[in-house]
Amino acid sequence: MTAQTIDGKAHADGLGARISGAIPSFREQTGRPPGLAVVLVGTDPASEVYVSSKGRMARKLGMASFEHILPEATTQQQLLDLIAQLNADDSVDGILVQLPLPAHLDSLPVIEAIDPAKDVDGLHPSSAGRLVSGLPGLVSCTPLGCLMLLRSQLGNLSGLDAVVVGRSILVGKPMAQLLLAENCTVSMAHSRTRDLPGKIRQADIVVAAAGQAEMIKGDWIKPGATVIDVGTSRIVRDGRKTLVGDVEFASACGVAGAITPVPGGVGPMTIMCLMHNTLLAACRRKALAEPRLW
Repeated sequence: MTAQTIDGKAHADGLGARISGAIPSFREQTGRPPGLAVVLVGTDPASEVYVSSKGRMARKLGMASFEHILPEATTQQQLLDLIAQLNADDSVDGILVQLPLPAHLDSLPVIEAIDPAKDVDGLHPSSAGRLVSGLPGLVSCTPLGCLMLLRSQLGNLSGLDAVVVGRSILVGKPMAQLLLAENCTVSMAHSRTRDLPGKIRQADIVVAAAGQAEMIKGDWIKPGATVIDVGTSRIVRDGRKTLVGDVEFASACGVAGAITPVPGGVGPMTIMCLMHNTLLAACRRKALAEPRLW
């Protein structure tokens, strides 16, 4: 068996085309484009790249992009003051604070300060609570992208056995809730799970989000299972730095039915789901009909 490679970029491009196609209607009804504000504190090179790519994508799709690059020495109060300004700005529909913040800043009060209606990263406790309660809300971008890929690959997920490896608030916990809402039977696993290989071998769906390079081996995978690899780690292989996921891709390809590559799998969907959430937040804030995007 050779696994089908799930092309995250192609799926993201399709979603982007639908988002772009829905924006003119929003502009006609409101007189402005949807607006995304991204806040970066400090000069972390990776974060700078992420912020720049999000801004470029927003503008490419026809949105307004507001990028706030703050110095490393920014105080907690200064950051909270900016969040308050963005909450009050009607041209801003979505607010994302790039994490991690510098060590002297506490991220939780910053996340809690964001208006839940503009929480396009889906991290506000209100957003998490609505997800658990099965209520409409903004969902964290990476797990939302994973769900879109799974639905596209498998169609109806009802009744399937799923295991989520990793329990972070960014991916693992919201991913489990999304799969439960699809009527999957969901197991949460992590680095301290007893017989982790045995747990994974029972699953029709594996979402790997533990952040440990190539920890999941091919012989842990149930034949024909669909594997969504969220992990991204840089390792040195054959004297060169290489980006790999949480799943040992080469060995898993011989067992799985379908698998996302790293890079080119979940990553493109994460950025596009941020655009999806921004348009959704904009429509909800203006009480407009929500476009059907997926």
